[in-house]
Amino acid sequence: MQVGIMADSHDNLPRIRQAVEFFNERGVALVFHAGDFIAPFVGRELRHLACPLVGVFGNNDGERTGLRNMMRKLGEIHDPPFFWRHNELRVLLSHVPLDEVGLEGAADLVIWGHTHEPAVRREAGWLLVNPGECGGWLTGRATVAWADLASREARIQELDDSVE
Repeated sequence: MQVGIMADSHDNLPRIRQAVEFFNERGVALVFHAGDFIAPFVGRELRHLACPLVGVFGNNDGERTGLRNMMRKLGEIHDPPFFWRHNELRVLLSHVPLDEVGLEGAADLVIWGHTHEPAVRREAGWLLVNPGECGGWLTGRATVAWADLASREARIQELDDSVE
């Protein structure tokens, strides 16, 4: 099962559109969003996903009622940390980095955002993925990630910088 991973989209609709197109082209079965959607109007682009979306709130997601309402049509949104299971695979979805969550070793795949720095690494038998910032506002680099849950491999994908 391939999944898409995004975070820190920060209302950047053109970048969200690119991420949705990338995930749909890859045929992912599910997309995880590690928080900082910002406003419910991001649903205008996220609704084009060809699969469900599972997300958590980030520290900048202030309009939680609106985001919950938007997500009812797209999938689900939770307070972090959130555990998702697929067969025997345990996924921990958070907004803040793992060391701030304090749940080391609690999952096979750990996804977080917040730092806007893309990272894929293995530690103590688990895979850690920060997709970087989908919005690209802070670093000027818009990125997402995708992972194969069966092989527990993940890659960072830079979005096309020709979008304005």
